[in-house]
Order: sequence, then structure tokens, then C-alpha cells
Amino acid sequence: MATFLEMRDITKEFPGVKALDRVSMTVEQGEIHAICGENGAGKSTLMKVLSGVYPFGSYSGEILYKGGPAAFRDIRASERAGIAIIHQELALVPELSITENLFLGNEVARRGVIDWVAAKARARALMARVGLDEDPGTAIGTIGVGKQQLVEIAKALNKNVELLILDEPTAALNEEDSAHLLDLMRDLRGRGITCIMISHKLNEIRAIADAITILRDGQSVETLRVDAGLDEDRIIRGMVGRSLGSRYPERHPAVGDVFFEVRDWTVRHPQIPDRLVCKGSNFFVRRGEIVGFAGLMGSGRTELARSLFGRSYGLFVRGSILKDGRELRLRRVADAILEGIAYVTEDRKTLGLNLLDDIKTTIVSADLDRVSRHSVIDPNREFSVAESFHRLLNIKTRTVDEGVSKLSGGNQQKVVLAKWLYTEPDLLILDEPTRGIDVGAKYEIYGIINKLAESGKGVVVISSELPEVLGISDRIYAICEGAITGALDRAEASQEKLMKLMTLTGAGGRPADKPGQQSGSVR
Repeated sequence: MATFLEMRDITKEFPGVKALDRVSMTVEQGEIHAICGENGAGKSTLMKVLSGVYPFGSYSGEILYKGGPAAFRDIRASERAGIAIIHQELALVPELSITENLFLGNEVARRGVIDWVAAKARARALMARVGLDEDPGTAIGTIGVGKQQLVEIAKALNKNVELLILDEPTAALNEEDSAHLLDLMRDLRGRGITCIMISHKLNEIRAIADAITILRDGQSVETLRVDAGLDEDRIIRGMVGRSLGSRYPERHPAVGDVFFEVRDWTVRHPQIPDRLVCKGSNFFVRRGEIVGFAGLMGSGRTELARSLFGRSYGLFVRGSILKDGRELRLRRVADAILEGIAYVTEDRKTLGLNLLDDIKTTIVSADLDRVSRHSVIDPNREFSVAESFHRLLNIKTRTVDEGVSKLSGGNQQKVVLAKWLYTEPDLLILDEPTRGIDVGAKYEIYGIINKLAESGKGVVVISSELPEVLGISDRIYAICEGAITGALDRAEASQEKLMKLMTLTGAGGRPADKPGQQSGSVR
């Protein structure tokens, strides 16, 4: 294969930070080339340099594209050259239709007037190329994230893309949508389109990539060709500079008595009142215990967690929450916080963070009273608290005055964790705590979870990754269609048993899960 793209000694600096330090990589024509590295290694920055988001002149080094030098002044210039980038945060307008999004800024028009008949016909043709079976008039906000990814790829194909860059394309997708997207990438490769894929999912990379470039601390470490002898441990060693030994820290649980219990928890959908999103759920948590929740996308895991956290989702029907045998009245989020319950949302950018705030403001935001005097925030106390979590969680940034929007995904997740750890909760609910972060940062977060449990806290972990649930949990509940379908102890749990429970439909209204009794266990 011929060399299609070469980036030589790319260096990109921000005030006080060298994000890229003489990074080089070579991509062959018609291949799928993966870029791996820990959060903050410079992967997205490198692709923004390539695509003109960071224009020529704002970095040093040389880009050779299709045999000649490239100096893109903006993203439109790179698009004219056949390069398209799909960011992790999709650039779609939820209120507009698929057709309108496909041609936004590139409208199908005659004499200055949009030709909607031609636009919809072209939209159908593009959608067929990516395997998207929807009405072109459907609003983007009403289709799932997986289909939105396909709309983004269809937009790129409309611009005659020759090099497609995908930044964490499967991070928010379920297994079915991820498999479909990977198949589409293989199809694009077959049509001669070159793809660059940033991903933390090493199993997907090994399954689809022809080559892998590894970045570490803003520098290019090595490029590996993917073959049968390349395993995930070898990739991890390149990413973190050492072997992790195990993906999950060693744990010796010391589980105490039941202190948190949910009985008959039933909640309706906020917009569809006749649909139940939680159906008579019953579960409990012991002190020092890590309890996993496993379920397919849309099974009701997040709806259950958010509804418990001060009824922040759905319409409450019935049910009770007990802590240390006392029934709690949690009618708003502030009530939950006061009762020692914290919830780390799965969507850190939308629900977990205010991206306009800095780190120190974010960390203290859930309990301002503790850093205030006479209702006025004490800046010295605020800084001291933030700096202590900065060190404790190893948040990689020079100062706690840094804006959270400038942090990598893993460090943003640590800031969200710090915000809720600061409230000193007795029960911490973590919803997809490691989504979109690298294996090194995952290991650090698993260590934090273990330390919380060792200190006598109760921890609930919701995850789409069954190996993760099995690797860190002491006990696991399965959920399907809004109903808890069973529970398994760590010793008896397996992916096969969990998947059976996760697809056990029609399980609403099951008997209460009593402390010490495993309802619906699979033997």
C-alpha cells in the first residue's frame, strides 16, 4: 500500500502546556489506522491539527497528504481536500431533520432556493450507503446515538471523503450499534476510504484496525501492525509504559450489615405516563459492598438510579427507600445529598459538569455551605479543598483554576468524582464511571471505588461492560425492561448467567429481594 498521510514532528502548545511534542505517524492508503493512548496523551489534539480545527501556523511540524504538503487554514479547507472528522460530541442539531442536518451549510438548492425533493432523494441515497433505515424527515433528537453516528458518516460521504477521522465512535453505543458501525468502517475500507479511529476499546481495535499508533504524554511511542500475535496487554504496555498485571486492582472485601434498601420502587416515564420505567424494583446494599447493576442499553438502569436520587427522573408512583432502617423522604436532589447519597451521572458533559466552570468551582459545587462563611464562599477554603482532591485523585492539570472543558475525558470524570466525594456520601451511585476513558485511568478509578468500600461506604456501579461489572462487584443485580430480574454473588456470576437474566423479559412485579436472599439467581 502507498503512503496516504504522513505527519512529521507535530508540536502543539497551549499556554503552559505542550499537548504534542514532535509527534509523527504514517497512514497507508485504504487502511483503518487506530490511535491509542491514555486520556490526555494528545490523540484528539493531533486529529484537530490534521483536520484544520487547529489551523496551519498554530503548530509546528509538517503534514504530507496524498503525496504533497498540506496547510489547512480551517476545517473547510481540510473538507475540500477530502478529510472529514467526526468528533466524540456529535455536531448535529437535535431539532432539525436528518435531511436538514445532512446538508446544513451545504444545502441542495436551485437559484438560492432549497430543493427539498432533491434533498430528500439525495438524503435517502446517502442513508442507504450507511445502512440507516429512517424517514429523512425524522428529527435527529428522536433517534438513538448509534443512528446519529451514521448520519455524521453520511454527511462525510456527501463531501466525497477520502480520509475519515472518528473520535471514540463507539463510546456511547450499545453492542449492536457498535458492531454495525465497525461493519460500516470495513465496508468503507473496501471502497478505498482511509479511516483513522481514536478508541479506548482495545478489543474493537484489534478486530478492525490494520495498524495502531500509540501516543503517551504528548509523544508518539510506536506504530504496531495488527496481526494474530498482537494482544491487548501489548497495546496497554505501550499506552501506560508498563504492564498493568491485572485490569482490576486486588480486593479483599469486608462486607458489613445492610444499611440501604429499596422496596417496590415504581416510576413512570416523564413524557409517557402509561409507560413504567421502574417496575417494583427491590434491592439492598451492605456497608463496604460494591454492588453492580448489569443491563442492556435502555433496560432502565439509569432511570432507576436517577429516580432514587431525589426523584430527578420520572414520575414517582410508589415505593420506599430505607437507610439504617429509617425510611427516607427524598423529594429533591438536595434531600438525597443531605441523607448521604451521591450520584455520578453517565453523561458527565451534560449532567455532571458545567463546562464553563473551573475545577475548584466544580469540586465544591455540591456542598457550598462547607466552604462558606455567612453565605459567602471562602476562596482560600475552596482552593484548599480542590487542591486536596487534585492530589488525591491525581487529576492531571497544572492548577485547579483550569477550566473543566480543557481536561481530557478521564480527568473530567475524576473531577465529577471529586465533586461527589467531597459531600462525604454513605452511598455512592456510579453510572458508567469509566465510559470513554483509557485503561490506565480506569484502573485508577477502580482503585478509588475499592478504597471507598474499604472505608465502609456502599457503592453501586452501573456499567454496560460485563467484564467490568464482574471484575469489581461483590454482588450483581441484572435488570431488564425496568425490572430487576435477579441477583448473583461474585463467586457464581458469569457473563452467560448475567446475559440470561438481562434478557429475562416479563419479570415485572417479582417478589421482593430480601437481604441475604438472592431473587432470581441462576444456578
